Amino acid sequence: MTDRPILFSGPMVRALLAGTKTQTRRTLKFQPAPGISIIRKTIRPIDGSPYHSFERRSVYGNYAGELDIRIKRGDRLWVKENHAIVPRTAYRMSEGVQQTLRPDDDHDAAVYAAEWDRSKPGRWRPSIHMPRWASRLTLTVTDVRVEKLHDITEADAIAEGIEDVTRVVAPGDLSLRFWKRYRDGGWNGYVDTAVGSYASLWTEINGPGTWEANPFVVAYTFTVERGNIDQIGRAA
Repeated sequence: MTDRPILFSGPMVRALLAGTKTQTRRTLKFQPAPGISIIRKTIRPIDGSPYHSFERRSVYGNYAGELDIRIKRGDRLWVKENHAIVPRTAYRMSEGVQQTLRPDDDHDAAVYAAEWDRSKPGRWRPSIHMPRWASRLTLTVTDVRVEKLHDITEADAIAEGIEDVTRVVAPGDLSLRFWKRYRDGGWNGYVDTAVGSYASLWTEINGPGTWEANPFVVAYTFTVERGNIDQIGRAA
């Protein structure tokens, strides 16, 4: 089991906090050549727990090498998000402002941009710069898959934490289920499939054309714990 950092955007942090996000997809760093497929194998050692390995197969089904996936089942991920480091007394009396106190001094605390609803947004530090002590969410990886981006199902897309924007369309509580359009929503800021919503989210995060490219991705399933990874470790 290895501890690793992982970055999330504000909407996805809110989904983690709400308990609606249990999957994330990340582009495979080195994309296989055209015609190459990726096979997941389950290894069951005599003296250990089962684990997965991945190998490349040619268009003819021949072995074409191992694929190393850095994050593995059982790893713990500490979430990095946009934040600010402030004096720990700054928002001590402010209702609804979560703080994480720095454990090795009596001055610093972290506050988080994802749930900040005040009129002045302040100066937020990008998620990449979040120190480990400031993280407030810990994920434990329970499954790892390698697949094409377009292989995502409706259930997978919902597990990615997309926002439900179900609309009442007639008197008498008649409603239709829709999902948020994250990019170029305009007045029509919703779509009728979860996969369509996720496609707009992917494009919003990764840029135009990235959904259409249909790259290989690593799909991680995880559980979520609220708390700093080191505090959870000590409590366990």
